[in-house]
Amino acid sequence: MTTPLVMTFIGRDRPGLVNAISRRVAENGGTWLESRLAHLAGEFAGIVKLEAPEEHIADLTAALRGLEGHGLHVAVSRGISSREPKPGASLTIELIGLDRPGIVRDVTETLTHLGVNIEEFESGLSSEAFTGAPMFEAKARLHTPEGLSVDELRKALERLAGELMADISVSEAGAKVG
Repeated sequence: MTTPLVMTFIGRDRPGLVNAISRRVAENGGTWLESRLAHLAGEFAGIVKLEAPEEHIADLTAALRGLEGHGLHVAVSRGISSREPKPGASLTIELIGLDRPGIVRDVTETLTHLGVNIEEFESGLSSEAFTGAPMFEAKARLHTPEGLSVDELRKALERLAGELMADISVSEAGAKVG
């Protein structure tokens, strides 16, 4: 039987980092299942879902933590083997608006107030086509609590979009909702 693990790492970006990590995983009985890796401000950071037989976890964890001597900060945690389906809906929101301090805080406060769980969040900056003004763009995968309708979520986000002077759209199962 295998156990799921979640590994996070960050270190100065350089060629061979992913190979060094994946080599330690493979050499110590682990399997790399999924990951999100990114280069940000000269650092390379990632989160990786692994699995390994129980008898290999200690050696795998030690091998991954051994990368700290090569300039990587590594953390390994046990995941949860199986999860029951959660009631509620899985949705995606997309936001684009002029960049300003606090935009992520304002969106996440609205979602938290509604009991919405953020499962994935991705953001970045681009330039507005005509003026070159910095535009903040974000996309998030959410899970709503049972009893919260898509319309309620959409209305709350529309109010927020007006305050932020941003466009926020909500998608459910691939279809645009608002």
